[in-house]
Amino acid sequence: PERESVPEEIGMTEIFQVVRKAVKQHGCNRAVLVGHNAHFDLGFVNAAATRTDIKRNPFHAFSCFDTATLSGFVFGHTVLAKGCELAGIEFCNKAAHSAAYDAEKTADLFCLMVNRYKSLGGWPNT
Repeated sequence: PERESVPEEIGMTEIFQVVRKAVKQHGCNRAVLVGHNAHFDLGFVNAAATRTDIKRNPFHAFSCFDTATLSGFVFGHTVLAKGCELAGIEFCNKAAHSAAYDAEKTADLFCLMVNRYKSLGGWPNT
């Protein structure tokens, strides 16, 4: 609400440029979307890319990391607020459901789960 909207094509082009730059910077071929119910989000991203006729979508067409699924596996709960609570991440229900807040909490939860896995010996150097 604090910002003016832009046409979808402009918004998607700007987002994709930032993502493509990060993909290149890290020597990757595609970005993998991380989200809570990420398949739902990826469907919107792919549909918007199609609608706006953007040919160079930087996101992998079907792979994503879904924190709802990961949280269900790690903590036994798929709801973002409950996963955060069990992970020891502060969560404010009043702030929830704003895109920025939910994205930040999803990132916090994802990083905590990945770092916990890595600390347990996941992804050994080969």
